[in-house]
Amino acid sequence: MPDISHSIFEAGLPQNHANHVPLSPLSFLRRAERIFPQKCAVTHHDRSYTYAQFTTRIRKFATAIKAAGVKPGECVAVLAPNGPVPLEAHYAVPLAGAVLGMINTLLDPTAIAFILEHAEAKLFLVDREWAPRAHAALELLPHKIPLVEIADEAAPPGLTLGAPEYEDWIAPHEPHAWGLPADEWQAIAVNYTSGTTGNPKGVVYHHRGAYLGALGIALAMNLT
Repeated sequence: MPDISHSIFEAGLPQNHANHVPLSPLSFLRRAERIFPQKCAVTHHDRSYTYAQFTTRIRKFATAIKAAGVKPGECVAVLAPNGPVPLEAHYAVPLAGAVLGMINTLLDPTAIAFILEHAEAKLFLVDREWAPRAHAALELLPHKIPLVEIADEAAPPGLTLGAPEYEDWIAPHEPHAWGLPADEWQAIAVNYTSGTTGNPKGVVYHHRGAYLGALGIALAMNLT
C-alpha cells in the first residue's frame, strides 16, 4: 500500500462522527426500529413481535451476555434450529461486542465439542431438542461452559440440562445501549464447516463483510 500520509488531503482529517460510520448489520435493525417500531418483525407460530419489541428483547439479551462475563471478542455459541432466539442472537451477540458461533444442528457430539473448544466459547445456548447431543459434546470437554436453554414451544419437547431457560435468563436485564463497533473489521461471527475431511474449519466474518454481503444479496435478489 502506498504511503499517502504526507498528502495535504490526509492532513488534519482523521476519522470522526462527521465523516465515518463503521459498517455493521446492527445499523439495519436500529433503522427498522426507528422507522417501523409498530410493524411486525417476527412471527413464529403463535408468537409475534413488533420491531420495537424485537429490539428490546435483543438489547436485554446483549446485557445478559455481558452479565454472564462474556468479554468483547469472545465467542457465544448457539446450537438451535431457525427460530426467534437464534435470530435475536445474530444481533445481540455483536451488540455485546462478542462473536456469534452458530453450530450446525446436524453435527455429531465430537464435532460440536471440537468447535466449542476451538472457538473458545464462553457461553453456550442450546435448544432443548438438541440437549442430548449437546450434553454428549460437553462431556468431551476438559472444562465447563455456562449454559442457557432454549425452550421452543413449537418444537418437540426435549430434555433439560439444568441450566437457566432463555426467557427467564434475559427477563431481569435492562436493555443494552445501542452502539456500533469501533472497528468495522471486528469479528461478528465464526462459522464452521462440517468437517468431512478432518476437523471442522472456522471461517471468521467481520461487521463490514456481513453488512456488505447483506446489501449485495438484497441487490442481487431485487429485494425492496
